[in-house]
Amino acid sequence: MEIQQENNSKVLRVDSKEAWESFIAQSNNQGCPVFVHFTASWCVPSLAMNPCVEELATTYPNVQFLVVDVDEVKEVASKMGVKAMPTFILMKDGEVARKLIGANPDEIRKMIDACLRPTSIAG
Repeated sequence: MEIQQENNSKVLRVDSKEAWESFIAQSNNQGCPVFVHFTASWCVPSLAMNPCVEELATTYPNVQFLVVDVDEVKEVASKMGVKAMPTFILMKDGEVARKLIGANPDEIRKMIDACLRPTSIAG
């Protein structure tokens, strides 16, 4: 298992099922939400979203950002039900909190904001 970070990126590249499991376990232990960009090297909209995801990773330092190439780590893409690229999944406590298919920066930001908003406790 190798952690790949390119150009001081805050987005970690998942290169294996073992790396995926490690990142998810670590984030769960820290109580940290995980944002995953499922991409493919041949998918132009996915590639176009890379700068946006990098910016989000800087904006939301309390969220772990991962990128998964569906052709390189098919097992993870299949397990997460990814059938189209780009797909963005936000996980909290090891569970999928939100899922978005398609390159839509505004919706992605709303998705993260909604997940990070404290839930009110009725009493």
